[in-house]
Amino acid sequence: MSPAPNYEFQEWWNKQRDHNHQFFTNDLLSLQITNPLPLPDPAADKDRSPSARQLSWLCLLRFQQLANCLASFANASLLLLRTANRRILSTDSSSDSSASRLYRVIKFFLFLVILLLCFELVAFFKGWHFSPPSVAEAEAAVELVYAKWLEIRADYLAPPLQSLANVCIVLFLVQSVDRVVLILGCFWIKFRKLKPTAAMEYPAGRVEGENVEDYPMVLVQIPMCNEREVYQQSIAAVCIMDWPKERMLVQVLDDSDDVNVQLLIKAEVQKWQHRGVHILYRHRLIRTGYKAGNLKSAMNCDYVKNYEFVAIFDADFQPAPDFLKKTIPHFKGNDDIALVQTRWAFVNKDENLLTRLQNINLSFHFEVEQQVNGVLINFFGFNGTAGVWRIEALEDCGGWLERTTVEDMDIAVRAHLSGWKFVYLNDVKCLCELPESYEAYKKQQHRWHSGPMQLFRLCFFDILRSKVSMGKKANLIFLFFLLRKLILPFYSFTLFCIILPLTMFLPEAQLPAWVVCYVPGIMSVFNILPAPRSFPFIVPYLLFENTMSVTKFNAMISGLFRFGSSYEWIVTKKSGRSSEADLVAYEKESDTFMEATSLLRSSSDSGLEELSKLEATKKSLKTKRNRLYRKELALAFILLTASVRSLLSAQGIHFYFLLFQGISFLVVGLDLIGEQSHGSMVDQTMGFGDERREAPKPAPEDVKSCAVFCLCCVMLIAKQAEA
Repeated sequence: MSPAPNYEFQEWWNKQRDHNHQFFTNDLLSLQITNPLPLPDPAADKDRSPSARQLSWLCLLRFQQLANCLASFANASLLLLRTANRRILSTDSSSDSSASRLYRVIKFFLFLVILLLCFELVAFFKGWHFSPPSVAEAEAAVELVYAKWLEIRADYLAPPLQSLANVCIVLFLVQSVDRVVLILGCFWIKFRKLKPTAAMEYPAGRVEGENVEDYPMVLVQIPMCNEREVYQQSIAAVCIMDWPKERMLVQVLDDSDDVNVQLLIKAEVQKWQHRGVHILYRHRLIRTGYKAGNLKSAMNCDYVKNYEFVAIFDADFQPAPDFLKKTIPHFKGNDDIALVQTRWAFVNKDENLLTRLQNINLSFHFEVEQQVNGVLINFFGFNGTAGVWRIEALEDCGGWLERTTVEDMDIAVRAHLSGWKFVYLNDVKCLCELPESYEAYKKQQHRWHSGPMQLFRLCFFDILRSKVSMGKKANLIFLFFLLRKLILPFYSFTLFCIILPLTMFLPEAQLPAWVVCYVPGIMSVFNILPAPRSFPFIVPYLLFENTMSVTKFNAMISGLFRFGSSYEWIVTKKSGRSSEADLVAYEKESDTFMEATSLLRSSSDSGLEELSKLEATKKSLKTKRNRLYRKELALAFILLTASVRSLLSAQGIHFYFLLFQGISFLVVGLDLIGEQSHGSMVDQTMGFGDERREAPKPAPEDVKSCAVFCLCCVMLIAKQAEA
């Protein structure tokens, strides 16, 4: 059965045809002359008609304008192609995106939609969109093929696509309800002023005559691997913490394979040893298990049994001096507390657009998700850093395991199943930095989304067999793992990157406008509430989250089905973007500590300072190159192709969403978001805490070519809409 004629498209087609006819008969052959002089008598010139010379000049003028427009568009296209070609030549051929199964599927999908678009363009200019032909009435072979295609897509292709769309819509609504519940829970916590309270408090600073036995023994661990940029500030921040030095031991757990970095970190540790800090340097001979193996090896030391708590800080984290005095008291009188987790704060959240968008996501995670789960459920995933563990709880749940790339979430789940409780402190912040380049952020997100699926596959039956209540089991399985780690990346990628473009070519299956625009917009507003200063970035945030769905979906699939990339651990690249004032403050604090303890700088300190100068001499000034992300580029062309098909159907909201989402994928695929590193160098000076960096410079040619190309597209669309 053929679909009903679309009279709206027929009316639009007639108007377009009349406009084009009027343009060629009137506008092209008319000449408007603005003359300030008095007009002659119209009766004398009423029979005057344009001369052949005037018509020739007018035609030449019109063709020149058309040629200039086409030349600008062609120039922008060539610039864009040159950008893509340069990125292709500079991209590592061993990139996972080029060889992944998902990329091959996306390439096939791209070929399919381009073929369908060509088919639909032929049908559009034939007028078949307005009066679809039937198989019985078809005359030409092409018309017969199109009529058969209409029957196939209506009877066989559209129904399963609509069913899949309905399933994704239901998942989308369930996840949206979860977000709304979390927001309401956060408002309830703020309204009732609910927060964890400690049974006691430690006085700030040193108190005359205080008993150091009142302070428990605390082990502080700093795991790191080739952290050349941030090792100084992290070690300094830990060493100046306000805690009796005889009651604290710092372990610098260095897994670096760069000998120069090892020497630099050793020199830094020796410098603080000479200043009276109890600090040790550890380097493993057999480096297995990544961070989990590093922490496990450190906990096997004999002297660890003398300590009651362990605080863990990644290499880019800088705890405040009173960090331990604000976290340790929550363990007092609560023997069932295993973990006290603090909030992250970011020193570079305003560095570029990428860090601003990350700040929105992580602000919601800490302010809403972790605070609600911590106050109302007493469970949340350990963030892997900026937290204090009870060593007894670590040993009770089996210690660090090397079976996944999210060892922090693994040990948190096992501790929760063993009956331990967690405390989240939203008002205690620990400074760190966000990835400033898309490459570093993409690798981080891949690990964060593949690891939970590995863990879910491993501990699913352990959850079912555990002795915790059914409510806690349901929370772990359906909310913690399935809804927030599996369903979210699945529906966001499938719904907005696959189903929506397909519905443009299979119009019998539809996505309502509220699914495409209104509900995602409302959810974006909710997500941005914990970071109200980021409201101007709400549209880029919505587009970028959908763009990241391909990375999260790929990571989720690789972790669930145990693909090789799910076991990769790539250290997130740091830039050491700590302010100069912070580093100066660390030095002043260390000087104050030396005076208070009557310790003099060792004579060998000058030798250590000389050794630290290796940092400047050994670093090579490398010019980093931006990459080309093939999956994102392929999806960009898929969405832009679907937007052209949507334009033929005059679908407003769907068209604009596909257009801007396609441009978002294009910008990310060309690595034009985040740190742009063409021609950037690192300028470093000698000495502790005096590291200066030249701000990363954008790639103007890339940005210009992309901007001109997008501007030309928008101008053509606006001209079409005006017509």
